[in-house]
Amino acid sequence: MRTYYLRSFGCQMNEHDAERIRYALEAEGLAPVPAPDEADVLVYNTCTVRRSADDRIAGHLSEAARLKREDPARVVLVTGCLPQSGPGAFFRRFPFVDGALGPQNLHRLPELLRAAVEPAGQAGGPSGRPGFFEDGPDLSGELPGRRARPFQAWVQVMSGCSNFCSYCIVPYVRGPERSRDAAAILAEVQALAADGVREVTLLGQNVNAYGLDLRRAGRGDALDFASLLRLLDAEGGVSRLRFMTSHPKDLCDDLVAVVAELPTVCEHVHLPLQSGSDTVLAAMRRAYTADAFLERVAALRAAVPDISVTTDLIAGFPGESEADFAATLEVVRAARFEGAFTFVYSAREGTAAAALPEQVPEDVRRERVERLIDLTQELALAANRRWVGRRAEILVEGPSRHGDGLRGRTRQNVTVNFTGCAQPGTIVEVEIEAATSTTLRGRTARS
Repeated sequence: MRTYYLRSFGCQMNEHDAERIRYALEAEGLAPVPAPDEADVLVYNTCTVRRSADDRIAGHLSEAARLKREDPARVVLVTGCLPQSGPGAFFRRFPFVDGALGPQNLHRLPELLRAAVEPAGQAGGPSGRPGFFEDGPDLSGELPGRRARPFQAWVQVMSGCSNFCSYCIVPYVRGPERSRDAAAILAEVQALAADGVREVTLLGQNVNAYGLDLRRAGRGDALDFASLLRLLDAEGGVSRLRFMTSHPKDLCDDLVAVVAELPTVCEHVHLPLQSGSDTVLAAMRRAYTADAFLERVAALRAAVPDISVTTDLIAGFPGESEADFAATLEVVRAARFEGAFTFVYSAREGTAAAALPEQVPEDVRRERVERLIDLTQELALAANRRWVGRRAEILVEGPSRHGDGLRGRTRQNVTVNFTGCAQPGTIVEVEIEAATSTTLRGRTARS
């Protein structure tokens, strides 16, 4: 085995896990290649939050099956949430896969690779192929990684989720909430800063719950998330701190104050609403009402006038009536989100919502999500237009994808394409001259 090809799907946590996978493979002596047909080892780091993710991954694995037929010595490994959601069914569906492991077992990737190459005498998983799916205490954030950018980094502060929203499979595939020790997080951030990182994004399925599990276990010295941000602001050494994702029920006043006060904490909060109907929110087991959600948004906007609040929205949850959907549109307008990820409800086997009656017809779900997209794009355009004629602080990421200048992000996490001279990794001021619903355009500001 000399070369590997890695394809990762899904959320920021999966992107972070992919950095750990790259490091582990290269530590085994493998070199990356850009195309699957060039690789001795194919690794697919998967997501299963929605059916569309499953379908997309299945297409890539069909290509892997073809390449495996052409060269039976080629090794196909699958990591992440898809095999974790049902190992037996996974191996029956994809019998050509040589081995798989779940997201809490990335530390066993070298062992999996060796077992797949030399299966004799190795403990087998479902169908006799090697696989590791037990839910242990190890977190992928503790493993070394290979970053994609020299000046930006992910840092995992916790893993898993204990909320069990009725539509969501994450607690089943990533396990319960587990927080990393604050000292370990601080040491990692300081090491990244010493290595030239300017911006760190703190990751967790629900970062607002950071430390709760440690305190329940008797760790009286365990920090909450607001205190962790204060520690990293004072001693971390980076210019920018971001975090995601926040659960509305756990967004406390102390965290609002931290976003307002700390110079390194960026003015952006991703706060998933999912629905604006109290009936649907209760069926989703979200543990807040629409009014409570809007109160949290109002608190953020009062404390941080330039804050960007983005969200997730689901259209067509089981039992959602037209009146329920109209309530969602009303709450979205009231919240004035700067951006939104909008999804058609996707039933996940094993979740409570999959067994609910009154599943909304597919065509109705899609019509509703189109209306959500139209509204959220309208709101995002209005929010971005408010920046025209102002200056924004930009972390330069590299050349514009259109090849006509540079690209970077504001503290509010909006992409800016601009003209001027600046090196990637530097922070510059840009005069904003135009806006779309997704990007800003400008030029470097004259001092």
